[in-house]
Amino acid sequence: MEYAGQEKRRHPRINARFIVSYRILDKEDKVDITQTKNLSLGGMLITTNRKFEPGTNLLMEIRLPFDPQPTVIYGRVVESREIAKNLIYDTHICFGHMEGRKTKVVIDTVDYYIHKKGKDSL
Repeated sequence: MEYAGQEKRRHPRINARFIVSYRILDKEDKVDITQTKNLSLGGMLITTNRKFEPGTNLLMEIRLPFDPQPTVIYGRVVESREIAKNLIYDTHICFGHMEGRKTKVVIDTVDYYIHKKGKDSL
């Protein structure tokens, strides 16, 4: 179900699936793998197998189509909401400071999917 209210985000967001590996920054070496549900220059929504407290810092590697190398991004959990009891959580992440290649790859990906969606609806 898509949100029908007033859009308050600063950056356009795409509903797209990309592979993401993530771990808690500076606390554990355990890496989990998931996929995005949506992505923007400001953050993303991923599905996780556990609840994260707001403010948890994550180190993530995301595979995007315009770069053969994974893009390493730091982010902070904004919200982690249970979807399936003790099994699946929608985790909203706000990206930390990005610059250069990382920013360009995310912008190129979002722009491509926005324009592709527009062409697909013609």
